[in-house]
Amino acid sequence: MKTLSNDNNSEICVAVKLFLVGSNSPTGRALIEVLRKNKIRFLAPADKHFDPDNQQGINKMITGFGPTQLVNMADFISRNHSALKRAESSASAQRCERINALLPATLAEICAHLNLPMLHLSNSYVFDGEKKLGYNENDHPNPKGVYGRCTLAGELAVQKHRSHIILRSGWLFGKHKKGLIKSWLNSVKKHKGELKVSRRRFSPTSTTDLAAAMLAVCWQVDCDANVWGTYHYSGLEIKKEVEFARQTLKYAANHDEGIYQLLDKTKIIESAPRLPEIPNSTLSSKKIFDTFGIKQKTWHGDLKETIKSLYVDNLRNTGEDFSDATTV
Repeated sequence: MKTLSNDNNSEICVAVKLFLVGSNSPTGRALIEVLRKNKIRFLAPADKHFDPDNQQGINKMITGFGPTQLVNMADFISRNHSALKRAESSASAQRCERINALLPATLAEICAHLNLPMLHLSNSYVFDGEKKLGYNENDHPNPKGVYGRCTLAGELAVQKHRSHIILRSGWLFGKHKKGLIKSWLNSVKKHKGELKVSRRRFSPTSTTDLAAAMLAVCWQVDCDANVWGTYHYSGLEIKKEVEFARQTLKYAANHDEGIYQLLDKTKIIESAPRLPEIPNSTLSSKKIFDTFGIKQKTWHGDLKETIKSLYVDNLRNTGEDFSDATTV
């Protein structure tokens, strides 16, 4: 809570009140669940209301609600990782620029005018992936694709607003972001135990844990902590994609007889990542711990729940067992 002084010089408390942009993204949906659990007030307008050319309309929505902070989670590839490659096409590149570069710039201008703190979610694609160790906040960005360049442009625009937090996340998965995990399970069964993955390293990060970290940051910002700048947050354990895929199959075998039967004969084939994918997207989360006391969490429990939800959701939606599905 933020404390203010009234005319009698006594303190009154103002609760955290968040205006959410990109609330339909996997992280946005996870954050809404966390906010409801903690009884935090928020407004989450639909994505269609955030045209970066409509600064006046966006400003009207924000001022009408009167938040203590704005949180931007809008992202071109938030729901579908395959959009990373689509961004390289001229048609998709323009949309990527509007979401990842122009919209953050518009939001930052509005927040600067309103003196409103802004938390902006970003990612590791601002780097080139050539570093051997995990990237920290002092490493120089050098994006290799359209998506990464647009994401960096958005960061630079947000940095022009003094009261900003840029939070770069690790490789995300969760209840609302499980497309790649689902494709692995389907592919293994379709190809009789064979699976192709990229030769890359990343920091698996649960969207639920990221949402909790974001709320922890917002609480401290609302207490007038002078913590502006860029931070990284990721799950506790770094993995190669081949290792994470193998772990995914082991957990899925608890729900899927087809996967279980294939475990001993599974063959995972690695190939070099092709741009705009990067070979190393691991992040160091030391600064966010030193500044906010936010600890990294293990992702294994959330991975188990994400995999379980695939089978539960399929039964609920179709009445059929997902374990019988064999198409990608």
